[in-house]
Amino acid sequence: MRLVVALLSGLIFGIGLTVSQMVDPNKVLNFLNITGNWDASLAFVMASAMGVFSLVYWLFIKNRTVSLNGSPIQIPSITAVNKQLVIGASIFGLGWGLTGICPGPAIANLTGGEPKILVFIVVMVIGMKTSEWLKTKFF
Repeated sequence: MRLVVALLSGLIFGIGLTVSQMVDPNKVLNFLNITGNWDASLAFVMASAMGVFSLVYWLFIKNRTVSLNGSPIQIPSITAVNKQLVIGASIFGLGWGLTGICPGPAIANLTGGEPKILVFIVVMVIGMKTSEWLKTKFF
């Protein structure tokens, strides 16, 4: 059952990314280009997603202790803005701004077989492994 819920969730997420064109790096880069030919359409996509999530959260999730697949719902205990958060967000933002790709859309784009996406995924995994190593050494 857990695999079915995960598969359906991933499919719905991927379809949403594709329909909203968040898988198109040029669309994302135009959204991030606030001083040039700014494309605000992704702001509406994000606002709509936040609205749908907020409604579902308050109606169905807020008082639950386990997810649909039976896993416990864990609220993060660290809520402060710290050095790790700022550094991580900065690196993520730089990568997103340079490529127009972030992890979710990159995985959704894997079906296209475009070499640029495959390289991005490989480098993303290397970055994640490097981050784990750095965390053990410095944080």
